[in-house]
Formats: sequence, structure tokens, C-alpha cells
Amino acid sequence: MYRASATWEQEFRFEGKGNGGVAVAVDGDGKAANSPMELVLVALCGCTGYDVVSILKKKREPLKGLEVSAEAEKAPHSPRVYTAIKLLYRISGKVSRKAAEDAVRLSAEKYCSVSAMLSKTARITYEILLENQ
Repeated sequence: MYRASATWEQEFRFEGKGNGGVAVAVDGDGKAANSPMELVLVALCGCTGYDVVSILKKKREPLKGLEVSAEAEKAPHSPRVYTAIKLLYRISGKVSRKAAEDAVRLSAEKYCSVSAMLSKTARITYEILLENQ
């Protein structure tokens, strides 16, 4: 069973915790910490990033670093769900283009649970930048 909680601190700030018990600051208006919707994007970046690292390691690709960033658009009216998300994968190391593309595609189509949920309301696209070192 997965569990999470958010305990109100002050103003619109909460302390969130998941099963791991690690606290994360959440701010409803995004002034003092990440907003809940920003954390959804962080979760997407972390989820797909995990997949890509795992796949590239299994392929024995010489991965040196990975940064996944996201830009998103929201619906104009409530509930303001994400309608479009663009992911940018910055991959460093002498990783082959094919291996990187395969890893990102597998994450998007098969493994990333966050992506699977968000794709119900948002068109998710991606770009891969290989920074060979």
C-alpha cells in the first residue's frame, strides 16, 4: 500500500511525506516551495530519469550524467490540468543516439507510471540532447 500525507504548517505551506518518510516542502501558491503541480512535473522527470538510467546501464552504455527537465502548459480553466508537456533529456557520456532514443521511448511507452497517468490529459513530447564527453 502506498501512502502519502501533507501536514499544514502556515499560509499555504505543507510538509509532505510519502512511504519513505522523507519530508518535502509544498506551497499551494508556489512562493515558499514548489507548488503541487510543479511537484508533479518533478515526479515525471524523476520517474522517466530513473527508467532511462536503468535501461542505459543494462545496455552497458557509458552514461556520465542525465538531467531531465520539463516545460508544460495548463488548461485555461479549473481544473487546470497539464495539457502539453515537453521533456528535455540532457545525456552526457559517449552514449549512442540509438540507445538513448530506445531508453526514452521505452520509458514513455512502457515503464514510467507518472507519464502513463499524465498522458491521459497531456500530450507529452520529448527532445534528446547528447553531450558526449
